[in-house]
Amino acid sequence: MRRLELVGWITVAVVLSGLAVPWFLWGSSTVVADLPLWLWWHIGWMGLAAIVFHLFAQRAWGIGIETESTDSSDEHGPDRSPRSASGGERP
Repeated sequence: MRRLELVGWITVAVVLSGLAVPWFLWGSSTVVADLPLWLWWHIGWMGLAAIVFHLFAQRAWGIGIETESTDSSDEHGPDRSPRSASGGERP
């Protein structure tokens, strides 16, 4: 199931990236509200990309990069974190 979801998000990312530049409107002199049509396409497409990214961040952030085990406390033990209390590396 996660693999199918990963393929779906990859497909969405490729389509969003591929159509971000309106190559099919190059050379068009159509103007809407004093702006070229290609600029309106880009503005709308970036709005759509923002919505899709929000959905991705809410539902699938980390998909494809997470490990099987989500508990990292076994790795270092309770007091064996490589980071100090202030967040920096221990000497």
